Amino acid sequence: MTLPYPEVLAKTPRHPILYSHPSPIHPLPAISHPRISIFAKREDQSAPLACAGNKYRKLEYIVPDILSNSPKYHYHENHPTETRLPGPATTLVTEGAIQSNHTVQVAALARSLGLKALVLLHRGTGGGLRAARDKEEFMRSGNVQINRLLGAEVRVCQEGDPIAADASPVLQELSAKGEYPYWIPGGASLHALGGLGYARATFEIVAQESEIQLGGSGRFDYIFVACGSGSTVGGLIAGFKMIEKLRMASGPVDRLPSRNIIGVLNSPTKPRSYHEERVLRFAKSAGLMIGLENESDISMDDVRLEDRFVGTAYGVLDAASKEALEIIAQKEGLILDPVYTAKVARCMLQLTKEDEISTWACEHDSDTVNILFIHTGGQTALGAYA
Repeated sequence: MTLPYPEVLAKTPRHPILYSHPSPIHPLPAISHPRISIFAKREDQSAPLACAGNKYRKLEYIVPDILSNSPKYHYHENHPTETRLPGPATTLVTEGAIQSNHTVQVAALARSLGLKALVLLHRGTGGGLRAARDKEEFMRSGNVQINRLLGAEVRVCQEGDPIAADASPVLQELSAKGEYPYWIPGGASLHALGGLGYARATFEIVAQESEIQLGGSGRFDYIFVACGSGSTVGGLIAGFKMIEKLRMASGPVDRLPSRNIIGVLNSPTKPRSYHEERVLRFAKSAGLMIGLENESDISMDDVRLEDRFVGTAYGVLDAASKEALEIIAQKEGLILDPVYTAKVARCMLQLTKEDEISTWACEHDSDTVNILFIHTGGQTALGAYA
């Protein structure tokens, strides 16, 4: 089934960063089971820019504002303002943990647009640096090295630095130098347009389902994806909700069971309820922007997050996640990243062993359950975890 984009989404300005063709979906036969077929959506192969991953989809909808004559969403989220920049942005500013994938993708985007990039790396975020055997190496390898190779200005915030909580002074500093700085929040989730990329991605996934000719329900019954800042999961929830609404409005059709979208948390810092409320907020916001008529179209019942696989800290590759990373590498020849997708794989492998998925198949009289693992990239951080 191929559906046209909702009119409001089709008309929303978007700057193409991704390849013109969809990121591929590959079967993972070695980790599949007789009644469970597992596939990977290769977002790490989605774009020609450095270190392709899920952030580029989000950034496609932010670039038109960045390049406009009066950018609107340039401010730090702690200091919202209606005042627009007086001209197109000249410097992209963002933040992340030391081995942030997001900062690399923002830096690469800046170079491709002919702009400057400044990234703030937080020593105190997560436990990756604290757990590193060679802390100096961790601070200069992996994504840190790539940020510098891309020509980004890298500033490291010490633990407790107020800039880590509110980067407004950095934006003011750049403005005083005549720059037009554009702030992109970590993960792009708190940006007003952050959820649109993955709402759009759902239409791509539905089109690919028809091409793959899946067994069972003919579509992906379970979708596993990392949940960090939250707008990737929120966008998926909104997009699939919109697709189901369009399908039901197209004429008499059978009601299909809801897809099981499982966001796998990668940090124990905040309780699951905090992330659930955040994802729900992002999903509702994205839903309204793509054509859902009211916020009640999406509820907490649509949000499912797994917090059993967070490990000891954000950015720390615990023993069980390391084992999952090795299983996928050695059975499928597929390299994951140590911060996000290794934990997603661990969750997915565990749930395929538990009763839930087989019970779901029995309840829906399905001979095959189709699982989609969304590979969000991040392998370039592996060098720091040597």
